[in-house]
Amino acid sequence: MRAEHDHISLTDTLASTRANDGRSLLELSRTDATHAGLLLVFLRHSGCTFCREALADLSKKRDDLKSRRVRLVLVHMGPENSETAAHFAKYGLQGMQRVSDPDRALYRAFELERGTFSQLFGLKCVLRGAWAATVGRHWVGKLVGDGFQMPGVFMIRDGVVTQAFRHRSAADRPEYCEIALAGAR
Repeated sequence: MRAEHDHISLTDTLASTRANDGRSLLELSRTDATHAGLLLVFLRHSGCTFCREALADLSKKRDDLKSRRVRLVLVHMGPENSETAAHFAKYGLQGMQRVSDPDRALYRAFELERGTFSQLFGLKCVLRGAWAATVGRHWVGKLVGDGFQMPGVFMIRDGVVTQAFRHRSAADRPEYCEIALAGAR
């Protein structure tokens, strides 16, 4: 939870945070006849097997989300540069709107915590991670960002969070379209 002295509202945070195309998250969350809201996906560090799996999942769901009129924006901890763009392009997410948050201020604003040992290295993570790395071919890569940061998914409509999914384990695999659909109502 936010500390009492933290007076910055979520609306202010959304208004002041810009995606790589220059538009604010508040603007991107506006609903109208062509847009049902914003699905904001917070990723773990770019070398994480589960982050890579999430990117592959989102690539597969991208058209479905678009058909539901949902804007997708990815939040990552790396710098916004050509290496980062190439990383997203590898998963078919080139041109995707993103927010670079190396200081994790947006992660904190959405109350995404740093993981505990069991959330990051527990049996579920080890087993799912081994499967995702080998069978899913989402090998571990270079750590860019805080290796302990937990991810999350939020549906936002007109600056209001209408659906939230905070990972209990790094190995959780959210159903992005279900979160978007539940939050778009």
